[in-house]
Amino acid sequence: MKKSGKIGVLLGVMLAAGIIFAIPAGTRIAQAAQEETIAEGVYIGSIDVGGMTEEEAKAAVEAYVENAGDAVFTLSAGERSIEVKAEELGTSFTDMSVIQKAMDVCKSGNLIKRYKDKKDLENGNLVIGMALDVDTDTVTALLEEKAGELNQEAVDSTLVRENGAFRIVEGSQGIEVNVEKSVADIETYINSGWDGENGTIELTAEVVEPRGTKEELSKIQDLLGSYNTNYSSSTQNRCDNISNATSKINGTVLYPGEEFSVYEAIGPLDASNGYELAGAYENGQTVQSYGGGVCQVSTTLYNAVILAELEVTERSNHSMIVTYVKPSMDAAIAGDYKDLKFVNNQDTPIFIEGYTQGKNVYFNIFGEETRPANRKISFESEVVSQTDPGVQFVGTADAVGYIGVSQDKHTGYVAQLWKVVTVDGVEESREVFNKSTYKASPKIVKVGTASADPNVSAAIGAAIATGDEATIYGAVAQYTAAASTVQQPEEAAPSAEEQAIIGDGQVDTGQQ
Repeated sequence: MKKSGKIGVLLGVMLAAGIIFAIPAGTRIAQAAQEETIAEGVYIGSIDVGGMTEEEAKAAVEAYVENAGDAVFTLSAGERSIEVKAEELGTSFTDMSVIQKAMDVCKSGNLIKRYKDKKDLENGNLVIGMALDVDTDTVTALLEEKAGELNQEAVDSTLVRENGAFRIVEGSQGIEVNVEKSVADIETYINSGWDGENGTIELTAEVVEPRGTKEELSKIQDLLGSYNTNYSSSTQNRCDNISNATSKINGTVLYPGEEFSVYEAIGPLDASNGYELAGAYENGQTVQSYGGGVCQVSTTLYNAVILAELEVTERSNHSMIVTYVKPSMDAAIAGDYKDLKFVNNQDTPIFIEGYTQGKNVYFNIFGEETRPANRKISFESEVVSQTDPGVQFVGTADAVGYIGVSQDKHTGYVAQLWKVVTVDGVEESREVFNKSTYKASPKIVKVGTASADPNVSAAIGAAIATGDEATIYGAVAQYTAAASTVQQPEEAAPSAEEQAIIGDGQVDTGQQ
């Protein structure tokens, strides 16, 4: 009795589902032809595939995926946002098994499943989930590339020095996108029933606190290092360049572990950044270059830095000697291959003050003094060797009898800088702090060789070839009508500015 009851229930279910067992062969073939389409009311995601054949449903899905790639997402982080197309996120769809699942509605599975499918359709549409994929690497790369547009930099607290006192200027918070979590946000949005239309995705962003608390900045009170140099003999353009570069460094707050680059602070050295043409040496000749004079700024700062005992990470000497500091106390700036860089190796921030006054440039470095009061440091320049470049005679197309100096000589030097530490006035240590080599550059004397008599020109040329001053001046005197007026030219003393402008076969930034 119990067994027949179960059979009756099963038959009832089957009849309710419209399942008929005794069907003539011809009828089964006709029904099979009708079953090649998907049941009405079936959706794949948001795509109505009811009544479609398998091929038609596949084409509809592919068209949907292609069109979805043109959808625009607004990716927002706080007050900032960017727009990207879905295809830029590497959206794709590969699970074409959904087509078969749609085809199987009411047609496959056990009797219970078919019955449930039919009832679902009677109560509304039957939706087969369709989730597009995104390429994680593509999304990560895009967010990293767009970080500058999405992130809002925190503004560090800083200081302003007014009338000999410091005033704290509070910073502001920033926002930074968490790339890893934001990639997950995008994946979740697209995988969780996205309809293929434009949308907004809120990315995960974190608040970035500014550096510099009031307590921290209040510790900046002590003068750690100070230095100044004079440029009173400079042209007005060079003076203006020194003032301009100094103003770009003034007011810098450098936090512990942070590196400072002079070139990054004052560059680019062009007219758009306020620089003017001033003298520089190129191949031993004076030329005009934008920013001429800024090396005196970096040199003055360098000496303040080493007196403050900050960590110098990059420093280059000039190609030839300068006069506003002793040998090995200079720091050149030249394009992107010579820079002055240093790191704040203190536990607290430092403040850099720079200004010009009375044709002097000053740099003061303030911080919290932790060095013992009885400990003093100083730096001593030592010339290890020097090279006299001599005189170079060059024949010119000027008339025989002409003698002129086109370039004054620059003595070559090898120098080193000693760091000396004393405690209670007694020397505790002495060590070489840096070494510098400065090129020698000869005095160049032009000698006229032009004459109506080729023998005279040849004789003057032969004398020049000897390189001997007495021979050359003797030949010139012999073949010059007014021999008594020919005198050995005096070596002109270069101006302070000419000595302060050094080159090394290129414009040594024209910036000395």
